[in-house]
Amino acid sequence: MAAILPYTDASIALAASELRGGSAVAFATETVYGLGADTFNERAIARVYELKRRPVGNPLIAHVVDLAAAKLVSTGWTRRSLRLIGACWPGPLTIILPRRPEVPASATGGHDTIAIRSPRHPLARSLLYALGTPISAPSANRSGGVSPTTAQHVADDYQEQTGLIVLDGGPCNVGIESTVIDLAESKPVVRRLGSITIERISELLGPIEVDVAMEQSNSPGTSIRHYAPTLPAVIVAREALAAELSRGGPAAVICLPGTEVPAGHVRLEMPALGDQYAAALYGMLRRADSCGCERIVVERPEGKGGVWSAVQDRLTRATSA
Repeated sequence: MAAILPYTDASIALAASELRGGSAVAFATETVYGLGADTFNERAIARVYELKRRPVGNPLIAHVVDLAAAKLVSTGWTRRSLRLIGACWPGPLTIILPRRPEVPASATGGHDTIAIRSPRHPLARSLLYALGTPISAPSANRSGGVSPTTAQHVADDYQEQTGLIVLDGGPCNVGIESTVIDLAESKPVVRRLGSITIERISELLGPIEVDVAMEQSNSPGTSIRHYAPTLPAVIVAREALAAELSRGGPAAVICLPGTEVPAGHVRLEMPALGDQYAAALYGMLRRADSCGCERIVVERPEGKGGVWSAVQDRLTRATSA
């Protein structure tokens, strides 16, 4: 079984040693837990894809400490990109730029661009400082499944992986993956929604394009069915909830405060505020998956804009057939 280690200097040193030796390590960030490897080690990158069962064309995110480290893996830095990271790094914002030729193509899904982020979580930053080189990592769940927001979630997903280190940094306080903005072309394009909102990016850059279509090639986290539980899941409006629950067997019902759920189903209440809902979402999907029901029914939140846009995106992908 994967080994959960507390956040200590000794654990960070051990994990950095494992990474130098070509192993993969799971670690906390403020968004979700990642499964990472040394960006420049092709054998280690291949191991991440193998463990996660991730399609090889799906790029990873290179996690870096700062701009100097980001420039080790990317080119094309402009005033626009510097303004953006000056306001949002370290934090849950991923930038796509041209990759440097020294970066193995396998770390970017074969693309000439690379996705880069500077995480805010102190554990992730400690690990990056200890290793001294970027760490390429997707979320630490099995490909397509619900992302992990606790160390135990990762251990549950990799029960058979003896020796896999999971650095425990506590529950992730953002809880959904980073916003992804593509700056590799002349016009900035948001490729994945996250807690750094479209509104915030527009304040910094002016008008931007938003293209979060399914199955984009150079952006992580855009699969049609993604962040998905094992049980069949649907999302319905509050007014359609009763009719949906009358049509099938026992359901785990993920709902908002004040929503009534008929007897025979399991009621799982979510927070009413957008940032709190986002932080709780993946943990609740995992809980719904394991509560002994036949299916999952999600009440569609009514919030619009801001982080709610990212929440709606995750729910749509999680419930796609």
